[in-house]
Amino acid sequence: MMRRLNPLPFIRANRRVALIGLMLFIALAAVAIPTAYSWSLYFGSAPTGLFGLPNIAAGTTEQQVDAQDIAQGSPDIVLPPAWDGAERVTILIMGLDYRDWSAGEGPSRTDSMMLLSVDPVSKTAGMLSIPRDLWAVIPGFTPNKINTAYYFGELYKVPGGGPELARRTVEQTIGVPIDYYAQIDFSAFIRFIDLLGGVKIDVPERILIDPLGERAPLHLQPGIQVLPGDLALAYARDRYSGGGDFARAQRQQQIVLGIRDRIMEFNLLPGLVANAPAIYAELSSGIRTNLSLTDAIQLAVLAAQIPRAEIAYGVIGEQDIIYGRSPDDLAILIPVPDRIHALRDSIFTNGALSPLTPGSPAERMAAEAPVIGIQDGSGSSSLAARTQEYLNTLGAQVVQVFSGPASSQTVLVDHTGNPHTLSFLAELMGIPSSRILHEFDPSHAYEVEIRLGSDWANNNSLP
Repeated sequence: MMRRLNPLPFIRANRRVALIGLMLFIALAAVAIPTAYSWSLYFGSAPTGLFGLPNIAAGTTEQQVDAQDIAQGSPDIVLPPAWDGAERVTILIMGLDYRDWSAGEGPSRTDSMMLLSVDPVSKTAGMLSIPRDLWAVIPGFTPNKINTAYYFGELYKVPGGGPELARRTVEQTIGVPIDYYAQIDFSAFIRFIDLLGGVKIDVPERILIDPLGERAPLHLQPGIQVLPGDLALAYARDRYSGGGDFARAQRQQQIVLGIRDRIMEFNLLPGLVANAPAIYAELSSGIRTNLSLTDAIQLAVLAAQIPRAEIAYGVIGEQDIIYGRSPDDLAILIPVPDRIHALRDSIFTNGALSPLTPGSPAERMAAEAPVIGIQDGSGSSSLAARTQEYLNTLGAQVVQVFSGPASSQTVLVDHTGNPHTLSFLAELMGIPSSRILHEFDPSHAYEVEIRLGSDWANNNSLP
C-alpha cells in the first residue's frame, strides 16, 4: 500500500522540496524529458502552475539560477521517501507540433509521444517512442493518425481535453495502462538542460541541426560532446537527416539517457532542490500534467534509484508497421499489433502485459467499426448470408454479401488499417496470418473484406 503524504503540511514544512516539484518530476523523466519539447499553448496563461501550485512571476535578478548553483548542491537537503507502491507506473510524455502552435489557427497535434514506465518492485524502467503517423483508433472519433488525438480532444473539449484523449488513445493502441500524462514546452526543456551544464552526447555521424531563434544552422561533427539546451533540442527534433522519424526518436532517447546520466554522474539532485524556488518560478508554467505534487516527488526519488543498466528502451519502427495512405491520401503507418506488443513487452516487462488492449476482442473490433463486405467463393448456398448474420450479432458491421470467384481458402483483406478487427476475425474463423492481406485502398467500398472459401463451408463455427 503506497504511503501518501498530505501535500499541504509537506509544502509548509519542506517548502524548498515542494517548490522543486517540477524539477523532481524532470528528474523522474530523466528517461523521458526530451520527447516533450513542444511550446505549450498554455505557457504563461494558466492561473496556477505545475501540480496546482501558484505561478510565481519570474525575472528578478535574485531569482536567476545558473549551472554552477546547481553543481554546488546543498549538503543539508534531505529528499523525501521514494514511491513505495507495488504497481508499475506509466506516464505518457507529449510534445506539441511547433508548426501548429506558431500558425495560431487552433489546437495543436502532438509532434512526439513517449511512454515512460517504472516498476517499483524490480527497480526497472522502460521507454517506448511512438511515431506520430501511427494509424490508431481514437475513442469517440473515426480512426486517424495518433497525433490527432490531442487535437480532437482540445477542439471538441472532451473530458480531460487533449492530454486525456491522447492518453486513452495510446493506452488502447499500445495495450498498456497509462496512469499519468505530462506535456512539456521548448523553453522548459532548453532551460533545464542549461541548468545541468549541458548534456553529453556521442553523435554517431555528421548532422545538420537548426536551432530555434536567430542562431544559424550548424553541423555537429561525430564524437562525444556536451550540448547546451538549444543545440540539444535541435538535435532531438531534427527530422531531415537519414532515417526520418524513426532515427529522430532514437536521437530523442539518446538525449533522454544523457540527461539521466548527467544528473546521476554529478549528483545534481541536491543542487536542484536547493535552488527550487527560483527554478520553479522560471519553469512552472511550462508543464501540463495530471500528476500530484506528492506522487511526482516520490516517483522522482524512485527513478533516481534505478540503475542505468535496468533502463530498457525502443522505438516503434519499420519492422512494426506497414506503410499506407489515409482516406485523405496522407502517408500513414499501419500498426502490426503482434510486433508492437512484443516490443512493448520486451521493454516494460519480462512477461506479457494482459490484456493487450482495453476491452474484449469483440469490443476492440467494435471500436474500430470498419465497414465489412463478404465476397462469397465458398460454393455453398446461403453460407455468406448466414455468416453475415452471425458476425453482426457479435458486433461486426457486415453491410453486404456479393458473389466472387470460387476459392478453396478464406482470406481477409484490410483496406484501411483495422488490426483489431483482423485479429478478431482471424481467431474466430481460423485464418492464419499468411492469409491476411493488406491492400490499402481508402476509396474501396469496404474497409475489410472477407473472401469466403470452401474451407469455411466445410469447417465453420456458425450456430
